[in-house]
Amino acid sequence: MKTYIGIDLGGTNVRVAKISEDGEILAQVKGPSYGTEGPEKVMGNLKSMVREIPGWKDCSGMGVGVPGPVNTAAGTMVLSTNLPGFAGYPFADELSKEFGMPAFLDNDANVAGLAEALVGAGKGLTTVFYVTISTGIGGVLVVDGKTVSGKHGFGGEIANIIIDRDREQVNYLNVGAIENEASGTAITRKGREAFPDKNIQHAGNVFDLADAGDEKAIAIIKGMEKDLGQLFATIACVCDPDMFILGGGMMKSADKFLAGVIEQYKAMSHTAVHDTPFVIAGLDEPGIVGAAMLPVSKGI
Repeated sequence: MKTYIGIDLGGTNVRVAKISEDGEILAQVKGPSYGTEGPEKVMGNLKSMVREIPGWKDCSGMGVGVPGPVNTAAGTMVLSTNLPGFAGYPFADELSKEFGMPAFLDNDANVAGLAEALVGAGKGLTTVFYVTISTGIGGVLVVDGKTVSGKHGFGGEIANIIIDRDREQVNYLNVGAIENEASGTAITRKGREAFPDKNIQHAGNVFDLADAGDEKAIAIIKGMEKDLGQLFATIACVCDPDMFILGGGMMKSADKFLAGVIEQYKAMSHTAVHDTPFVIAGLDEPGIVGAAMLPVSKGI
């Protein structure tokens, strides 16, 4: 059985693992990424960690998941907010030359979706759309086992999709962007605005208030359901996937809102796509497993 190196690189931490072609983690090391200290420091640290993996020379290829959009053809980051100095850096080429094996780079949400499509809930399906709902909202389309990133690396960057132009400006995203209306951060913000006298620390506090029958909290959740329903209906118009797979921290509260999202999705989509299943992501480590699946998706 073939094995691969998967690297999950963030601004604070990094994990490197040896992973089988069916997604089993065989060995793993983790540590600080030194993300703010520039490419030389980050890459030196990363290369040392790869060499700590037993039998790394036997691996057929490696993949890296990073935060932000990626030019997958060039193997470079397009934006590198959390990893200063990496925009345009020849990331994949540097690793390939160093370790003598094919190396690939993609966005961290994309690789998580790739993992679910290849060895998780979407295994065996032709077209899968993965959406992560956490502090932000991200997505990826996986077709025939390959992520569809597009010319500029922005394929699947659904956070900025407008679901209502009449909302308020929040940040640099479009007015009414889905991330600013239905992410965990958005629900927390709305909760704090609606309940200034309560200690709203996270979206779960708003869900709890809704469960207790508070009408303002219920309205926030109902609004979230409608907004997400519209998002999924829009995605279905573009790619009509075999399955929607949902990941991210908000899925811990899926029982509080997912049924409502599906109801709204059906209200705003064509009847032909009403039977599209919505499945919660099931892999424990989709980020690092998905990074290792990048060479698999290339037939390596």
